[in-house]
Amino acid sequence: MSTMDAINSNEDKYMIKVSEDDAINAKFNTKLQELLDIAHSKKNVIEDTELIKHFNDLKEVALDLDTMQKIFNFLEKNGVDILQITDDDEEEPTLDEDVIAEGEDVEKIDFTDTGDISSTTQDPVKMYLKDIGKVPLLSAEEEIELAKRMEAGDEMAKKKLAESNLRLVVSIAKRYVGRGMLFLDLIQEGNLGLLKAVEKFDYRKGYKFSTYATWWIRQAITRAIADQARTIRIPVHMVETINKVTRVSRDLLQKLGREPLPEEVGEVMGLPKERVQEIMKIAQEPVSLETPIGEEEDSHLGDFIQDESIPTPVEATNQTLLHEQLDEVVSTLTEREQRVIKLRFGWDDGRPRTLEEVGKEFNVTRERIRQIEAKALRKLRHPNRSRKLKDFLYN
Repeated sequence: MSTMDAINSNEDKYMIKVSEDDAINAKFNTKLQELLDIAHSKKNVIEDTELIKHFNDLKEVALDLDTMQKIFNFLEKNGVDILQITDDDEEEPTLDEDVIAEGEDVEKIDFTDTGDISSTTQDPVKMYLKDIGKVPLLSAEEEIELAKRMEAGDEMAKKKLAESNLRLVVSIAKRYVGRGMLFLDLIQEGNLGLLKAVEKFDYRKGYKFSTYATWWIRQAITRAIADQARTIRIPVHMVETINKVTRVSRDLLQKLGREPLPEEVGEVMGLPKERVQEIMKIAQEPVSLETPIGEEEDSHLGDFIQDESIPTPVEATNQTLLHEQLDEVVSTLTEREQRVIKLRFGWDDGRPRTLEEVGKEFNVTRERIRQIEAKALRKLRHPNRSRKLKDFLYN
């Protein structure tokens, strides 16, 4: 079966529509199937940079955020993990400095330094560090030996490789303290990334396990922060875009000596002004209405926000006067005309009745009610009555 036959026969499973043109859709999905085949040949892992490069020659389709999100969702649905190797994080270097960039190894990480962690979490953190500190570290040769045993199905080898690198998770997790998640929760999420790295590690590529695992640990932690740290969840890829906008805005602030305009940020990032404004709006954090205001904190933010569902004093006064004038004008009609008008316009309960409903009230036909209503409205339009209501009309 050809690639396109596979796509057509499984359209409901993985077909992505990116254009109204069927030819473009077919071309795009062919590339998508090729990417899926590449990922399957690499233990179901694909790097985000490789993904972007794969679609570069498809000029008919713009790889905007929506399209990228569709691709990511499709790959994840088909069991493919996307390894994000980007430097969009506003504070993080390309690799974890403590472990990789300066050639520092896991055994040199200082676990006695918990200065960045609040005192309320230090006791359980110290207990955890004490436990993982008892696990001996591995040499490069031992890592390769364990990787070979893992390929043969040795579960104990997987466990040993993971336990020997738990210190690496702590080192990386420390960098994300203060972003909305507890330190131990960050460690737990990082441990999940470590387990993923153990599953995907290929010793034949020649790099150390700690170098490879750093990516998976960071990705697991940043995804957890995106999913859990905000009241309103923001997709991971949008979080990265927000971080990039924040970083560019900060650089321009230092360069210009003032807050940059959206068009200035967009010029640096290659985005239209409207897109930058949209990203900035998404980046806003919700604020509780119970937030204290003032030095004595006896007032709350909600006290100063107008309730648009309640009329202002001026509007309430106008409504009262209007009802009084309407009552006075309608009272000049006959009793039957008054009842018909009030029922037809929902005068008392806010629910207008149909001609048929009013007709049943009076035991007459709907045509007769229409005639009574028309006669009553003609009377109300007479200048002697209508001039009393003209002051209440608004443009």
